[in-house]
Amino acid sequence: MKRYLIGLFGLLLAGNVLAHGMSEADKQRILDAGLMEYIELGASHMLTGYDHLLFLFGVVFFLTRFNDIIKFVTAFTIGHSITLIFATLYGIQANYYLIDAVIALTVCYKAFENLDGFKRFLNSRSPNLTWMVFGFGLIHGFGLSTRLQQLPLGDGSIVLKIIAFNVGVEVGQVVALAVMLFLLSGWRRSGSFVRFSHASNVALMLVGGLLLLMQLHGYQHTAFNEAFPLNRDDHSHIHQGMEVVSTPAALEGYEKPVSLNRSDSPEAAAPGVEKTPTSHSHADGHAHTH
Repeated sequence: MKRYLIGLFGLLLAGNVLAHGMSEADKQRILDAGLMEYIELGASHMLTGYDHLLFLFGVVFFLTRFNDIIKFVTAFTIGHSITLIFATLYGIQANYYLIDAVIALTVCYKAFENLDGFKRFLNSRSPNLTWMVFGFGLIHGFGLSTRLQQLPLGDGSIVLKIIAFNVGVEVGQVVALAVMLFLLSGWRRSGSFVRFSHASNVALMLVGGLLLLMQLHGYQHTAFNEAFPLNRDDHSHIHQGMEVVSTPAALEGYEKPVSLNRSDSPEAAAPGVEKTPTSHSHADGHAHTH
């Protein structure tokens, strides 16, 4: 049983937060890419999409009948395919931090629904889950579209590229679901599933809330960059200043301060002003002027 829990935990942590996006390497690789490369990119993006995987994990957590799995996964697939294709095709964009924040809320919602929260805390029936999963699929697809639109798609065969990327997303989704269902089926056969299913969904809700806070924090940095005391530009200037300070001055080790009437001072540069010799002394104690 322990190996199932370890595998499940590893699966949930497999999508590194920083990996969920279109890197510069992705942008360079896709410049002259064919349809197969778009399929591979879509699959890898889904497999590193921690928020998508967490939502799917919540959806299939209590599902045991094959027909139910097919129904909900199909609703989610249709939903995210619609917005992924059409939002990308028509260039509909939004701040991806806000979209990912809403996706994090979908994770919280599914965990809350798994905990029977509507009945226990709101004294009401939960909304139709099929339609909710379809609606959340639309949101997830919009998030995928905002990432895809970061790539230089070019002018030719844009529709085929979008479809190829979506096919890759579906391939990645099937692989992720296969692993999830395998681990969950093994876990359900043990007594610990009943004991820890509630705690697992509480943890799922907490992770969704943490992702929400992270995405909102990222949005604040992009939308209100100057409001932060240390934005990216300031950070760079601070490091430059540290390099200047760390460089020792030419007279830093001199025992006595030296006061010279420099030619680039404001007094010396002013026209018609006569220079006044300045008396000073060095370590020998003899006063003299320049």
